[in-house]
Amino acid sequence: MTTLIAGPTGREGRPFGTVLAAMVTPFTASGELDLDAVGPLAERLVDQGNDGLVINGTTGESPTTTDDEKERVLRAVLEAVGDRATIVAGVGTYDTAHSIRLARTAAAAGAHGALVVTPYYSRPQQEGLLAHFAAVADATDLPIMLYDIPPRSVVAIHPETLIRLAEHPRITAVKDAKGDLYQGSQVISQTDLAYYSGDDPLTLPWMSIGGVGVVSILSHVVGPQIRAMVDAAERGDFATARRLHEDLMPAHRAMTRCGGGAGLVFAKAALRLAGFGVGDPRLPQVPATSEQTALIAADLEEIAPFAVGEGVAR
Repeated sequence: MTTLIAGPTGREGRPFGTVLAAMVTPFTASGELDLDAVGPLAERLVDQGNDGLVINGTTGESPTTTDDEKERVLRAVLEAVGDRATIVAGVGTYDTAHSIRLARTAAAAGAHGALVVTPYYSRPQQEGLLAHFAAVADATDLPIMLYDIPPRSVVAIHPETLIRLAEHPRITAVKDAKGDLYQGSQVISQTDLAYYSGDDPLTLPWMSIGGVGVVSILSHVVGPQIRAMVDAAERGDFATARRLHEDLMPAHRAMTRCGGGAGLVFAKAALRLAGFGVGDPRLPQVPATSEQTALIAADLEEIAPFAVGEGVAR
């Protein structure tokens, strides 16, 4: 059976909850870590329907934050909402030894689970992926969510590799940003890995074939709507879930306004529009332009009860 975590939301078949925000990392106007904003942001996300948070991932700008910053963010999130949500720490890098160190730090800090992305840039063979993921999983007692995202890593985790990885007692879930529902169906039917959509527009399709939820960027600003859609799908009410999915189309459109792969840019712009500024991204990402921000605002205004201009950015 799927391993359950010690956090507050894990349950059989859904080891990390069902709606997890891929949380941005707040920065000050000068680009430093804004630790004072981390806890309030985590509380906001949980209050709006997220029963889990994935921190220090791509949307959390893991490539440009230091190991020390990652640990400080994790500890601040755990202190703020660690008793109310499942906290999953991103620990994956292209370096197995470094990933192991990050996993051990996350475990020592009290994380409930770890997200481990496919090693990027080095393009390992499938046997290398098996050895990498197993080594990280062996390093701690944390349940592991694999992150399959070939648009960034180039190398995909093949279904046969996922089936073999599922034999590891701590590898319990997959965040899928590959979007191949056929291959995912193969793995779902042959393992007890919990599948989470890693691409907001595909959450409902994934849940229709056995996925359990989403690691979401959009839930930064439309968390209640995503929560309602996922809950409807989970109880088998796909007519309601489809209506809610269609209602979210303007939000999906908004997330494309800053270009492919810039979900964190959208999330920071959208939070600012909602009155909760978290600073700009670090280079090489750049903030949304005024034109992009205006288009995002117009898109989101189509979704009730979201309203822009409710506060002042930090």
